[in-house]
Amino acid sequence: MRIATYAGAAALAFALSVSAAFAQISSSTASTTVPGGGSGSSTAAKIRCVGAAVNARELALDTAVSTHLQSIATAYGTRATALQRAYAATSTVSIKRDAKAAWANFDASIKSSSKSWRSAQKAAWTQFKTAAKACKAPASVHVDSDNSEREIRGD
Repeated sequence: MRIATYAGAAALAFALSVSAAFAQISSSTASTTVPGGGSGSSTAAKIRCVGAAVNARELALDTAVSTHLQSIATAYGTRATALQRAYAATSTVSIKRDAKAAWANFDASIKSSSKSWRSAQKAAWTQFKTAAKACKAPASVHVDSDNSEREIRGD
C-alpha cells in the first residue's frame, strides 16, 4: 500500500512541477482568448494565435491532470486507512464487510476521477480546435492537432 501511495505522491509532484513550468510559459498569454486570428492577419500573427491556443489547451490539461492525480492519491490514502480499520477488527465477518466496502469506495473514486479527467481532457481539446481554427493559420502550422489520442486515458 505504501508503494502505491509513494507512486501517487511522485506523480503528483511531477504534475505540480509541470504546472509551474506551464505557468512560466503562459505568463505572457494568461488570457484564454486567442489574439491575432482572422483572415487579415499576417502569417506570423496567425502562428502566434495558434501558439496561444496551444498554451491555453496545455494549461487546461495541466490543471485537469493535477486534479486527477490528486484524486487518485486521495483514493489510495482513503483505501489504505479503511483497510487498516477493517483489519483491526476481530470478527472475520466485519473484516470481510469493511474490506469489501473499502475496495468498492476506492473503485467508485477512481471511476469518478477518470470520468472527470476524460471530460476535462475532451473539453480542452475541443476548445483548442475551435480556437486554432479561428486563427485561420496555414494547415502546416497545426502540427499537433491530431495528438489528442496520445493523452493518458485516466483508466
